Amino acid sequence: MTKSTDLKTDTILVRGGTSRSEHKETSEAIFLTSGFVYDSAEEAEARFLGEAPGYLYGRYANPTNTMLEQKLATLEGADLCRLTSSGMAAVNGALLACVKAGDHIVAGKALFSSCRWLIETFLPRYGVEYTLVDSAESANWAAAIKPNTKAFFLETPANPILEISDIRAIADIAHNAGAKLIIDNVFATPLLQKPMALGADIVIYSLTKHCDGQGRVLGGAILGAEKWVLEELDPILRHTGPAMSPFVAWVVLKGMETMSLRVERACNNAAKLADIIAAHSAVNFVRYPTRIDHPQHELAARQMTMSNKPMGGTIVAFELKGGKSAAFKFLNALKIIDVSNNLGDTKSLATHPATTTHKLFEAEVQVQMGVTPGYVRLSVGIEDVEDLAEDVTRALETLG
Repeated sequence: MTKSTDLKTDTILVRGGTSRSEHKETSEAIFLTSGFVYDSAEEAEARFLGEAPGYLYGRYANPTNTMLEQKLATLEGADLCRLTSSGMAAVNGALLACVKAGDHIVAGKALFSSCRWLIETFLPRYGVEYTLVDSAESANWAAAIKPNTKAFFLETPANPILEISDIRAIADIAHNAGAKLIIDNVFATPLLQKPMALGADIVIYSLTKHCDGQGRVLGGAILGAEKWVLEELDPILRHTGPAMSPFVAWVVLKGMETMSLRVERACNNAAKLADIIAAHSAVNFVRYPTRIDHPQHELAARQMTMSNKPMGGTIVAFELKGGKSAAFKFLNALKIIDVSNNLGDTKSLATHPATTTHKLFEAEVQVQMGVTPGYVRLSVGIEDVEDLAEDVTRALETLG
């Protein structure tokens, strides 16, 4: 089994966590089984007591899932990883493992709508308080702390406005308050940004995005310190059951073998498209983390790197003049890029957040989050960039 943290990233992506059975298969095996058998009743008892090694039940662990967990933990620099059935199951599990009734969460205002629903609507039903802050200003986090603050939660870059937050500064503030910092690192991927190296306690992913990256499966991951995972997270996941299918784990394992190739190509494409879009007269502004006109571009350049150079990620966001009608006209004019609310795919995808991913919120709340009627989120894929540029330019030209 390959565990070494001395391996380079691309080697970890291909070989990290691999455990071969007695058949010595080349590709990881899929263990499609719900349960496991024991040689004796005594062995069963010993396993359940934790006195003997081995698997117990598919809801707890599975050999295929273990390989993916070990690959992700090595890649992230975390003690342990746990898989979930979706990215939102990962968000939910991580939050529930950090707070209880009477506790307080501080979270960034700019979040994926389901994340805000968990914090604003779901957790308060069970006595958990929250405060939302403009996350790009680190001082806002310190000002929001209460005696019962137990967790900070943020996305950086944030969905969909690509706001960048200073992970190290916010981690210091959280730790001084005795709180844990949870980072949703989906947009940056584990290749461009290492939150734990910057002080984060817990990192979560939707593996649906760049890790699979081919629009095939749903999956999530939670990474953290051994003590927290074993004592706080594992009981919640075992007893509530958001388990990942071994087949899904296998698909993600295969996807991750080509992840660095896909992400680097998509990032390069995204940077070129951001410049093309920004130059068009139908556009009010573009948000791409490493462009000099991004409000936090210097911070992005420090936190987000790949191959020892700044990388802005695979997402480009921009606001069109003319509001919703202009956004819809642009989306409907695309010939290559698909209209879809997914992201992190090999295929380029575009969506209108105000009517899809963030439709849950009233218009005034959307505007507070930076989601305006003319706002478009573009997830850039690995197609030929000249074809993508032509497609985007042609669609923009329809706006006059």
